[in-house]
Amino acid sequence: MKLYNKLVRDRIPQIIEDSGRTPETKSLNKEETIAFLIQKFDEEVEEFKEDHSMEELADILEIVHGLAYHLNYDFQALEKVRKQKFEERGGFEAGIKLIGV
Repeated sequence: MKLYNKLVRDRIPQIIEDSGRTPETKSLNKEETIAFLIQKFDEEVEEFKEDHSMEELADILEIVHGLAYHLNYDFQALEKVRKQKFEERGGFEAGIKLIGV
């Protein structure tokens, strides 16, 4: 048996079963899930650094959604905070590097 010991998307065990293999899984509690999501976030960011693909960026966004869910943050409220910060400070579209003040 190949060991992974990592958080996977919800449908992965069923996909593995459908392929004729048997997955060994464990249900995590809330704290464990958050810790594994943070670990997965770091992993996906590293993958995105290697491959700037939309799929890798979508994986990061899915982890953000997962963290919001498990931290009991309403995603619309999170988006509202993001928009408010955007209105007050802007985004990152212009690519401005601050050298000093």
